[in-house]
Amino acid sequence: MQEVNWNDVEETIKKLSKRILELDRTFSSISTVSRGGLIPSRLIADVLDIKKIHVDQNKISSDSLFVDDIFDSGKTFKNIFLNVDGNSKFIFATLYARRGMTYPEQLIYGEKTLDDSYVVFPWDKLEFKRNIG
Repeated sequence: MQEVNWNDVEETIKKLSKRILELDRTFSSISTVSRGGLIPSRLIADVLDIKKIHVDQNKISSDSLFVDDIFDSGKTFKNIFLNVDGNSKFIFATLYARRGMTYPEQLIYGEKTLDDSYVVFPWDKLEFKRNIG
């Protein structure tokens, strides 16, 4: 298990936001999934001064930055990618990317995981404890 604390999250948000700003493009909004992506989306929206966050949308605009907490198996990316309008410009930003995975070219991440163990973020500690207990 890799436990991530709030200080780790804040540092990773800074790194990820810097990488997003280096893309030389702007985003009209952020899109995310409610489980895992909502809190990182809010933090990145503050840094990038993005006012709109769309949660659990069926269609995603290519000028909306998609944010999640981790790129793990790639399942979320594959599901979301099918719903992107104009997916050639799509950007998928995550705090962490699972070490050892093949990453899609649309992925931007803040950090790689230490290994392949489960990552526990501050917002899912209770869920993790419930599932192992």
